[in-house]
Amino acid sequence: MTQQQLSPPSSRSPGQMTATMRAATPPAPGPKVLRIGLVLGGKMIEERIIKERTHVTIGPSEKSMFVVPSRAIPPSFKLFEIVGSEYHLTFLEGMSGRVALKSGVADLEGLKGAAKRVQSGNTQAYQVPLTEEARGKIVVGDTTFLFQFVTPPPVQARPQLPSSVKAGLGDQIDWTTTIIAAFSFLLHFGAVGSIYSDWMDPVIDDENSVAALIESVKQLPPPPVEQPKETETDTAQTAQAAAEAPKAAGPSKGAAPGKVSDARATAIVNELQQLEMQMLGALNASGNATAGVLASGDVSLGLLDGAASSSSGVGRGGIAGLNLGGGGSGTVRPGAIGGSGLAGIGDTSSGGPATAGSTQKVKGPVGSANVGGAAVSGGNVANASSVVAGMSAGFRRCYNRGLQEDPTMKGSVRVTAKIGPNGEVLSATPSGGGLSGTVISCVVARVMSAQFSPPEGGGATIVIPVTFVSQ
Repeated sequence: MTQQQLSPPSSRSPGQMTATMRAATPPAPGPKVLRIGLVLGGKMIEERIIKERTHVTIGPSEKSMFVVPSRAIPPSFKLFEIVGSEYHLTFLEGMSGRVALKSGVADLEGLKGAAKRVQSGNTQAYQVPLTEEARGKIVVGDTTFLFQFVTPPPVQARPQLPSSVKAGLGDQIDWTTTIIAAFSFLLHFGAVGSIYSDWMDPVIDDENSVAALIESVKQLPPPPVEQPKETETDTAQTAQAAAEAPKAAGPSKGAAPGKVSDARATAIVNELQQLEMQMLGALNASGNATAGVLASGDVSLGLLDGAASSSSGVGRGGIAGLNLGGGGSGTVRPGAIGGSGLAGIGDTSSGGPATAGSTQKVKGPVGSANVGGAAVSGGNVANASSVVAGMSAGFRRCYNRGLQEDPTMKGSVRVTAKIGPNGEVLSATPSGGGLSGTVISCVVARVMSAQFSPPEGGGATIVIPVTFVSQ
């Protein structure tokens, strides 16, 4: 019976994919870094990789890298301390744990004989050097620290925005096309500018231009002779005839030469009326003027007899401008010869020269200024009413001057006066209508010249309404 011998199992070689990945993975640059995990109550509550080779401290102090609420250790105890360029494990009495070194796995109690004694504050500690292959756990009270050395993680690239977001306006411009277009515009506009430049214009001779202007002025036709208007001629003739008429009747004493007085003008009008009546009597061949009126028989003679016999009828004298003559106020008898009554209207005999009536000087309209109550605002003015009432005489004089220019003028004005701290009028603003600018300026000047009591509060505004009416 042949017994088959079993060869011992050979070590399994890594797969092809694993070998490929190991070959593609570059070796880690620099020494390994310390990886520490914090276990509390059987649960991993924190894990940290110490990328920078520095001391790892534990203790109840907030400045420690790992805060451990234990009074058995100093406030900041260096559990892993760098001595030179290597990490050393430092532990105290009361700590437990196991550490895997090159020599094998050992407890902290077994490492105390080979450990270096160091002084940590007031407490004596033990220190053991660690290599990059070391790993283990350290128990401090209820807290357990797991540690090992691992390859440092690769440096992560800084996050960058995508190119579409970072691209600005300059990145979106097609610079080739832009440069070609710029040179094209420069060439074309330069050509147009050279065509319309000043060096293409001809030279201007100022002397020839001035000489040509003088010649053109000389050749202008003469202006037409202005003919006097017929209206002006007729007006001149009428004025001359009116001036000759007083000379024929005899110049009046005291009248200025070249000007007809009112009395003389009235006498001329009376004479013309008398001449017209005499002319009517001379042209009527059938009798006097009364007979001509009654010739047609249209008017009843009984009416005329009743009017003549009535004491309130037509009387003698100059009633209604008839100038019947005779004294008293008796009734007029038709056909009576005495005096120059109706029978003498057509008398063509020359009478005495007529005299003008008495002249009276006609007075122009008189203005009245009614000043309303002054409205004070902004501060109390003690004598506002009295000062405004005293301005009425000045306002009336201003209105009378305006009536000499326009007798029909009337209207009202409201003057807003601003009073200063000392009672002076700082400004006066008029508003209203119906009055000329001369009257309004005079009223404003009168208000500006007024002086009031100092207002309370340093300033005030007074509105003065004035109404102007001609009498």
